[in-house]
Amino acid sequence: MPSDEDSLVRQSGIIARLSDGFKVAIEIETSRGLAMEEGARHSVDLAKAASQGGRVDAVCFTDNPGGNPHITPETLGRELLDGDAEVVINLSCKDYNRNALEGRLWSLSSLGFRNILCLSGDYPVDGFSGQAQPVFDTDSVGLLELIRRMNEGLRVTLPGRRNAETELGHTAFHPGAAVNPFKLYEGEYLTQLYKMDFKLRTGAKWLVSQIGYDARKHHELIRYLNLKHGEEAPPILGSIFVLSAPAARFFGRWGIPGVAVNSELVEVANRAAKSKDRGRAFFNEFAAKQIAVLRGTGYSGVYLSGRLTYKRIEQILDIAESITGDGWKDAAAEIGYSQPDEFYLFEPGDSTNTASDELNREYDARRGRPASFVRRALHPDFAYRIGRFGKHAIFDHDAPAFNASAAIYRQIDKSKIATKVAHAAEQMMKVPLYGCRDCGDCSLPEIAELCPESQCVKNQRNGPCGGTRAGKCEILDKDCIYLRAYNTLKLYGEEEDMLNHPVTFTDASLKGTASWANTFLKRDHYAKE
Repeated sequence: MPSDEDSLVRQSGIIARLSDGFKVAIEIETSRGLAMEEGARHSVDLAKAASQGGRVDAVCFTDNPGGNPHITPETLGRELLDGDAEVVINLSCKDYNRNALEGRLWSLSSLGFRNILCLSGDYPVDGFSGQAQPVFDTDSVGLLELIRRMNEGLRVTLPGRRNAETELGHTAFHPGAAVNPFKLYEGEYLTQLYKMDFKLRTGAKWLVSQIGYDARKHHELIRYLNLKHGEEAPPILGSIFVLSAPAARFFGRWGIPGVAVNSELVEVANRAAKSKDRGRAFFNEFAAKQIAVLRGTGYSGVYLSGRLTYKRIEQILDIAESITGDGWKDAAAEIGYSQPDEFYLFEPGDSTNTASDELNREYDARRGRPASFVRRALHPDFAYRIGRFGKHAIFDHDAPAFNASAAIYRQIDKSKIATKVAHAAEQMMKVPLYGCRDCGDCSLPEIAELCPESQCVKNQRNGPCGGTRAGKCEILDKDCIYLRAYNTLKLYGEEEDMLNHPVTFTDASLKGTASWANTFLKRDHYAKE
């Protein structure tokens, strides 16, 4: 029987494994109900077969997928810790505040898990007695920062001893992150890449793309990583969901936010399903061709998901291995299910549905360049212009009027009446202009004067989630605030710097207090950064 120490050693190698040839990871969806029930046992049996079959390098367990309440991934994953495949635990922020996330991480480390895929998570749907309240106390970037600090040795203040700190034991996690390149608009797409860069700066060691069916966009992601990170580019797995006709129709109706299936692919899937095997052979070959594209374009491996058996996984891998040489280019030519007028970051490659290493010429000619004064002056967002002036003139710590304003607020802070009056005056301006929710720890300056509390259902402060469709929020029928922020900052040539700030953690103790006072008296997250 392997020792606990042996198990920990084996579970520390996903990055090394992904750096050594093309690898195969599969996603196992957990289920609702007891672990010994049929649904859960099917998942465990598949995971065990994959772990022992010699064709799968990593088994990844979902965390309440689709916002549904399921068994925690470690409940099933712990049975595989002594197997040959790496075990990856997906951990999302939708159901836990930062304290609960930290507690989960201590538990996962204590159990022997090392590979964590950090996710913001899907918005919760119906659960026990109705829809659950989402948490989103932080996001995937904040989770990566928490893991980074825990790996370094998290320093905490001892209870009852304000000035006494102790360092907790070091964890040894290998955190990964997701990125979604399958977006329609320039700003929608590029903010995904900017957030990916943010995740890498914060400590992500490996990446997984989200699901899409456009070989050119898959290729562009590799092109971007090579352009931006060169030899420091992390290993990346490309996601492939093995389709069926019902799944294609479900995705086409936006059944899973962030998964892009256009009407043309839905029609193809419906036609394939009319065969005697309901399209099984077609969908196997389609998935195999996608794997060949990933391998040909330079991915580290594939992240397979869907309603699969281990036998079917082997069949798909066999077909993929039969596509050799430049055969991946022929496969790519068949995988071009993009959205009409979709933005591409790179010029087309030398074969259909591939990307060259040259940036989109039209985009490159205008990126980082301010629009004309007249165009900026005609921009309809009056609230942004007010906020921009205030940021540069008053609220930035190095702004000309910051020190004088801070001196005034130090005097105001001495009087409860003056504090209430100043707070009321602030709200009279910020509520009608920005929809302020009085969080007390304002992120307006970081998101082009758009309030994440009132205008983002997930309160994303470190970049967009991956769930938009054609620029629209996955829940609200309006444009994502990060797409709006990109389009605004582009007028000033500042769009590429929009996520170049430290990781933002809001301080819940400031809720209901004046954010201006907290800025000038250095109580908010800016001071902590």
